[in-house]
Amino acid sequence: MNSVNVRTLLVRGMLAGLAAGALAFVFAYFVGEGPVDAAIAFESANSHEHGEELVSRSVQSTAGLATGVLVFGVAIGGIAALAFCFALGRIGRFGARATAALTALAGFLTVYLVPILKYPASPPAVGNPDTIGKRTILFVLMIALSVLLGVAAVLLGRRLAPGWGNWNASIAAGAAFMAAVGIAMVFLPAGDNTPQSFPATDLWEFRLASIGIQAVLWATFGLLFGYLAERLLEPRTTAASAGRVPEFSAQPN
Repeated sequence: MNSVNVRTLLVRGMLAGLAAGALAFVFAYFVGEGPVDAAIAFESANSHEHGEELVSRSVQSTAGLATGVLVFGVAIGGIAALAFCFALGRIGRFGARATAALTALAGFLTVYLVPILKYPASPPAVGNPDTIGKRTILFVLMIALSVLLGVAAVLLGRRLAPGWGNWNASIAAGAAFMAAVGIAMVFLPAGDNTPQSFPATDLWEFRLASIGIQAVLWATFGLLFGYLAERLLEPRTTAASAGRVPEFSAQPN
């Protein structure tokens, strides 16, 4: 794939990430803010320290939340677009839309879903603030391991495919990924610091909302970016019907 296409796909990926972030913000505002308010109320009722609030709760739940989710969406969109450029034509005979969907699914699994199985999301203002740094490092480490193991599983599947067939190779690679992730989870230290007295219902709702935000973001990105990438890379029916040669090809150079 030439550099012009890569740059264009990077821009389109960031735009798709921005749109996905906007939709994820709407979901987070209407679904996720309730559990966050419950966590803040729990912390206020059980803490004797009441410092001055630097940023109001209304700003946190609107402008602050929107800024964080949109920036995250743009960053994820750019990274996923580059991953798409690498994957297109190398993981099977998939078109642009299917490759974008698989890239988004792999991103959701390796960047979010697998890491939270070891380090579940904890509500803000709940837990020991002295362990925030340690918990953050452990979570980032789990993300890095998950991504690296995911890449290794893809490479393993490609190596096994000629002799085992695509289906058997994919199953073997998936099993190897799950086994490696399981071993990593066993040896990594625990990181959940949510107090036992925190209401289980509020905790469950918060974690479901957290998963939902990520699912909305990645699914929207996969669908929208797949559409944008297909328009750029695959032959245009209008050009074909007019007898013109399509400008781009779906196959990487």
